[in-house]
Amino acid sequence: MHLIIPKSYESKLSVRETQTAIRYIRETFQDEFRKELNLSRVSTPMFVEKKTGLNDNLNGVETPVSFTMKDMGDEQIEIVHSLAKWKRVALKRYGFPLHEGLYTNMNAIRKDEDLDNFHSAYVDQWDWEKVITKEERTIDTLKKTVRQIFKVIKHMEHEVWYKFPESVYHLPDEIHFVTTQELEDRWPDKTPMEREDLIAKELRCVFIMKIGGALKSGKKHDGRAPDYDDWELNGDIIFWYEPLDQKIEISSMGIRVDAESMKKQLKIAGAEDRLKLPYHQMVLNEEVPYTIGGGIGQSRLCMLLLGKAHVGEVQASLWPQDMIDKCEEAGIHLL
Repeated sequence: MHLIIPKSYESKLSVRETQTAIRYIRETFQDEFRKELNLSRVSTPMFVEKKTGLNDNLNGVETPVSFTMKDMGDEQIEIVHSLAKWKRVALKRYGFPLHEGLYTNMNAIRKDEDLDNFHSAYVDQWDWEKVITKEERTIDTLKKTVRQIFKVIKHMEHEVWYKFPESVYHLPDEIHFVTTQELEDRWPDKTPMEREDLIAKELRCVFIMKIGGALKSGKKHDGRAPDYDDWELNGDIIFWYEPLDQKIEISSMGIRVDAESMKKQLKIAGAEDRLKLPYHQMVLNEEVPYTIGGGIGQSRLCMLLLGKAHVGEVQASLWPQDMIDKCEEAGIHLL
């Protein structure tokens, strides 16, 4: 557990006012986001069968919550970590055409998460996925989509300011782009997370590209599952967050793997045994569309726009009693 207590913190909204603001942000953002990216809302599962290979393996070390169901025999069922792979299959099943996509309100459990001001075992995000062509699997497509998402987030700042002027956290006017290798070249003696803090403080908002593969040093910037994002065509949107004097990640996204990049990345990860799973066979046989997609943290976005000190102020989850006590003493009221 790692907890930051900002000096002289005071929430500008009461708990009930915060709840009103949360509802407003979530409802308004998803409508604006849907229109900007040409997406349709769909219903999605909270759990999937392990044998399908559809669950997000995150860094490969986190264990999903699993169980069996009375009418499903001994089949292992897993609570999702995210819907990164499920969405791509859904685009095929539902017959989405080129340049249209889907989004959903995704709820997940990540029980192995290290709890702090930004991280909870409960994950709530807008998971989204959009059909593109093979020729559009490029950095230009990625950057264009990132700018669209930033545009909506920036617009939300103005919307929140209009409704809750005393509480809004002001955002920068543009987003910058940098690769993980550029960060290592500039700060070779810093850790990847220290580099992210440094670049976020300097640029205020940045999309950090190419996450998952090894850098020139032989080390990874950060882990990323080898079978959904193409490590050369992905990244994270991060903002510098002054209330806690560090960066905050709002979105992880990327252009998804094709057959060649998936085989390459699974080999690097030592996970080629996954190739026999149904989802992976669909990618290998080009039975699913080429896509771009990602997740945008709902509670993280509310936290950012409202200047909150802890994600527990904008979502109801479970926290260690010691964390609850320290937050209460500092005027940080966890839901």
